[in-house]
Amino acid sequence: MAVTYSSYLKLDELLSLQQPLSDGPEHDETLFIIIHQVYELWFKELLHELDYLKALLLRRDAARALATLKRVLTILKVVVAQIDVLETMTPLEFLSFRARLESGSGFQSFQFREIEFVLGLKQPGALHRYPAESEARRRLERRFREPTLWDAFLRFLAGAGYAVPAELLGRDVTAAVEPSPALQAVLIDIYRRDALVGTLCERLVDLDEGLQEWRYRHVKMVQRTIGTKRGTGGSEGAPYLMTTLNRPIFPDLWEIRTDL
Repeated sequence: MAVTYSSYLKLDELLSLQQPLSDGPEHDETLFIIIHQVYELWFKELLHELDYLKALLLRRDAARALATLKRVLTILKVVVAQIDVLETMTPLEFLSFRARLESGSGFQSFQFREIEFVLGLKQPGALHRYPAESEARRRLERRFREPTLWDAFLRFLAGAGYAVPAELLGRDVTAAVEPSPALQAVLIDIYRRDALVGTLCERLVDLDEGLQEWRYRHVKMVQRTIGTKRGTGGSEGAPYLMTTLNRPIFPDLWEIRTDL
């Protein structure tokens, strides 16, 4: 059988996956389902691109790394912009089906946790939110043990001849990235003398800022939709999300701003 648009994209299966649980069903539940399914598709693509970006950095392919970062940043803008669509749903419209979600919560998105782990935001407690033998748990455990995007970037710098401190190249990749004055001196020199690598640094700052923008828009959306109510699944809702704001992924790239 010849490949068609429908067969290639598995449209019959794809379009059958939106199954509201509310009676009627409530009109806005379809929007809610589609938005979150699309989020998960974009998360899958972001992981695909971030893994490729790490490989490019390890190969010291700066040109392709910059192009891939551009794609990641563009996808992230689309992900953030989807919140505009979700915010067309009023609090009452969400409440009309919210109880049907029971323990379901975006807090349980293992792909978003994978993205956090790849970027260096590794919290061991996140692993225990998933059953021990589940595919989600296995994926997160693998990501937890893997070097992060920042580790790949440090190896890129070392391979380009920059004096990256040895303790950073051999650091515990499951630990949080901590600021390093010695590395900051190297980064300042890069900004002053190496335009290409300096541009790569700036794109990483864009990525860091983009994730912070996503967190801010997300918390504001939750506040305007459910106020300070607890989230579905028993999460703290907006108060918890507020604690995730202004947490940089790549602290050294922010610390150097004062001294440039």
